[in-house]
Amino acid sequence: MAQMAAQHVMRPISRKYDEAEHERPVEFFDVMWPVIKDQYKKRFSTNGNGSAPKNGSTPKEGLNWSLLRLILQIEALSWGDAGIYLCTPNPGLGGAAVDAVGTPEQKARFLGRFGEGDMKWGAMAITEPGAGSDNSSMRTTAVLDEETNEWILNGEKIFITNGKLSLEESNGFCVVWATIDPNAGRAGIKSFVVDAHTPGVSIAKQEHKLGIRASDTVALHFDNARVPYENLLGSADVVQKTSKGFKGAMKTFDASRPAVAASAVGIARAALEFTKETLAKEGIKIDPTKPKHKLTAMERDLMAMEAKWKGAWLLTLRATSQLVHGTGNRLEASMCKARAGEAVTWITQKSVDLLGPLGYSRDTLAEKWMRDAKINDIYEGTKQINLLIVARAILGYSRKELQ
Repeated sequence: MAQMAAQHVMRPISRKYDEAEHERPVEFFDVMWPVIKDQYKKRFSTNGNGSAPKNGSTPKEGLNWSLLRLILQIEALSWGDAGIYLCTPNPGLGGAAVDAVGTPEQKARFLGRFGEGDMKWGAMAITEPGAGSDNSSMRTTAVLDEETNEWILNGEKIFITNGKLSLEESNGFCVVWATIDPNAGRAGIKSFVVDAHTPGVSIAKQEHKLGIRASDTVALHFDNARVPYENLLGSADVVQKTSKGFKGAMKTFDASRPAVAASAVGIARAALEFTKETLAKEGIKIDPTKPKHKLTAMERDLMAMEAKWKGAWLLTLRATSQLVHGTGNRLEASMCKARAGEAVTWITQKSVDLLGPLGYSRDTLAEKWMRDAKINDIYEGTKQINLLIVARAILGYSRKELQ
């Protein structure tokens, strides 16, 4: 289904919405919303484990098949168009945060709404002008008003994917990270669900971007925005000697990084397939039976592109399988994110290189894929940050010991 939507709905409008930045791809909305709504109805009527496999067997207790389905959908839809895929009317990164640390009641309240009513979007706000990769430096604050039992948010967030859609559409939401105790460092950082149309929340800027131009990216300003106490994800306790609260919020990335990696893999597959098909028309095909020294430079490049693409996809599936089985995947999530971001950047650049003037021309989507690819090497933790996480885990160093 996702591949059909990618091929027959997304590809035909891919160039249109790349050039008409900030216009909403309504053709895609109309196709995807009934599917998304049906998925969330099924999810919240089957104890959150997703639907059973097609062979009719009952899934093992606790296995979350919906996560695997989501990753496969993301890869296919990103093959169609990565920017339009990001406009899918679903909880997005905000939903990943609720799923990671929310209570069962919060999951039903915030995610269950996607199975009802009008189209809805979710978003997540972490990055600030003075806090990029170092999230512990964030200055957006949340202060508890004990009289009304509400959190009061003040500050600014930037580079928020789908921030406009999530806060302007009916029943959308944005998960906002803020500190309840600036002196506590990471331990004071918590995440809050901010509903659409919350007074005191405004869009400060809408970004013009290199790639994924169909997706809206905004900066948000919070001016005494009031959020119900129960919209806090996790505990309000601040434990000075640990960063337990921050680690709970960071669990979001264990799910979102494989999702970003899947999107990167989808773009890489699009570029690889188009390059191979185009060169095959000119009589250039890979012969994997030849020894490497007898291959042409172009053949070696094509084989390297395929190897990098497949390696990134296998790492992504590995990290996803651990999520499905409910086991920790912090290391593997960073591995697949770092590898996929690096691979898609190289593969799409190599595609433009091999295709020459045709690749650089706007007559094909090759140059667009190269522009769309780079963001996967940056958001949800840059490649450098993820490689640090991998190195610390493998070598056994703490954050202070290896920076």
